[in-house]
Parts: sequence; C-alpha cells; structure tokens
Amino acid sequence: MISKIIASQKIDEVEELLNQYEKIVIVTHVSPDGDAIGSSLGLYHYLNNLGNEVNVIVPNSFPDFLSWMPGAKDILIYEKYPEFAQKLIAEAELIFCLDFNIPKRTYHLAPFIEAAKGKKILIDHHPEPTDFCDVMISYPQLSSTSELIFRLICRMGDFEAMSYESATAIYTGMMTDTGAFTYNSNGAEIYYIIGELLKKGINKDQIYSNVYHNYSVDRYRLLGFTLCEKMQIYPEYSAALVWLTKEEQSRYNVKKGDTEGFANLPLNIKNINFSVFIREDNEMIKISFRSQGAFPSNKFAEECFGGGGHLNAAGGEFYGTMEEAIAIFEKALPRYADQFNIKRDITK
Repeated sequence: MISKIIASQKIDEVEELLNQYEKIVIVTHVSPDGDAIGSSLGLYHYLNNLGNEVNVIVPNSFPDFLSWMPGAKDILIYEKYPEFAQKLIAEAELIFCLDFNIPKRTYHLAPFIEAAKGKKILIDHHPEPTDFCDVMISYPQLSSTSELIFRLICRMGDFEAMSYESATAIYTGMMTDTGAFTYNSNGAEIYYIIGELLKKGINKDQIYSNVYHNYSVDRYRLLGFTLCEKMQIYPEYSAALVWLTKEEQSRYNVKKGDTEGFANLPLNIKNINFSVFIREDNEMIKISFRSQGAFPSNKFAEECFGGGGHLNAAGGEFYGTMEEAIAIFEKALPRYADQFNIKRDITK
C-alpha cells in the first residue's frame, strides 16, 4: 500500500467533475518533456477507457525519443494546428492542466486556457502554483506529475481499470523526471508504484532502451563538441557551465530533444555539485539548472533568471544575448559561495 497523499476532498472533487463532463482536454507546458508527455498520455488512456472524448494538446513539438509511446501520434501540437487547438480548448467541458504551475508555462496556449469556460483541474509537482484552476492537486514533494496521475487513478479505485498503455506512459514519465531514478527518487513508495506498474505488463527495460538508446548520430557529435569546446568549470564554486548558440546547434542539425540531459553531464565530474546549461532558442535563451546535495538550483534560477523548479532541477528563460546570460550566471556565483557544499578530495 502507498500513503494517501492526495487529500480526500480533492479526490471527491475530481470524481464529481468526471461524473458531470465527458468532453475533456489535457494540456501541458511548452517544450514538453517525458513527465509532461507521460502524465498526459497516462491520463489520456485512462479517461478514454472510461468513454470520454479526450484530446491532448501541447504548445509545441516534443522529443522524437518519446514518439514511440502509445497514443503519442494522437497528440495535437498547437504550433501546427493553432485554430483547431483553440477550438478544442474553448469547447472543452473539463481541462486538465498537467506538469505546470502557472499558465505562462504553456506559452501561446496560456490566454486560451485562462479564457476557457470549462472547469480546470491542476495536477502538478512544481512548487508555488498560482490559483488558476477549480481543483488544485499540487504536491512538490513527489517525484513527478506522472506519479500523481498513478496515485489519483488508484485513489479513485480504478487501478484494475488502468491499461497497459496508461501504465507504460506513467512509468516513462516517472523514469525520465528522475534521471532513470537517480535523483528525486529516494522514497520507498516510488518503488512500490513501479512494482504495481510491472503488474500491468510494462517492460521497464524496453522503456529505458526506447528513451535512452534512441538518439541520433548528430546528437553524439554535438555532445562531443559541447564537452570539448563549450564546458567551463568553476572549481572554486564546485560549479560548471555548458552553453550552445543557435549557430552551433544548427551546425549539428539539432532536433527537438537532442540536448536533453546536457545539463546533467557536468555533475558526473568529481567535486561538481552545480551545473547550468544555457541554450539559445528561437525567441529566447533557455536555461537549465541541476544540482546535487542541498544546493538550491531553484533559488538560483528564480533570483537570477526569474525561473523556478525543484531543489535539484530547475529552469528559466532569458531575453537577451548569450554573453549577457553568461555574465549574469558568473556574477551570481560568489553570492552562493557558502551554499555550494564543495566536496574536497581528502586523498590529496
């Protein structure tokens, strides 16, 4: 058994809404990752099997290494079909907002979600959500939104009705949002949930291979270039920076998801406890923050770039030049010097 983390009142409210409405839309954040897609498809299959009319809408495309997931081909990408997506959101009776804590994280979808007349349910694990939904299911202490979807389905008494497709999506989301269970995953209940998902027939080894053994040759050439030419180490702060311009990404034919995991790579280096990846995008500079131990990457993201997230994994955006973004990062490092928890090599 797992603990009943979600408040009973929230379960009752979700059940009441599901009993009233059948026309449902599921939305998630811009540049959807494994947890966004996993939680959305996990809920999508569950609701479909109940006989509802369900559509999943994402702001833009998601990484190719997630396209194998059952139901992925049915996801509507707003950038490709904006008018149809707007129509579905406007006509939805019930909107599930998954894996984001504020509307602006859905980018171009935000004004349509906020204006929609349908009831809204938030299911998310990011801290400090804004109160924009009728039902707020927010538990930042959990590993992933996908874990919350599993818990919600079980609390509604429908574990037996959970399909193989739904279980596969949920496991994928949990796995990717914990780095294959290497961080944010030290609670015993996560592994109980994995055991329950295995009972649904999922093949966790194949899921791992589908996600992590599915990269292009160009990604690996980009990875080599990045580690050799675009990684700066700051040993006095136990920190590292990786950065890529649009031109450099274009040189290696970067596609959506090709830089996934780059922010984590410096953490494999001895005595590096904080890693930042700055990537130039079309309309902004995207910044990813990763840390080990007690260093608050979310606080650094919020104070320096208006971002946020979890203690060891956060994100932010910057509207300026690459040089300016790097300068802000480097200027901030001394302010956090006493929090870096530098692990010195005691053998020296």
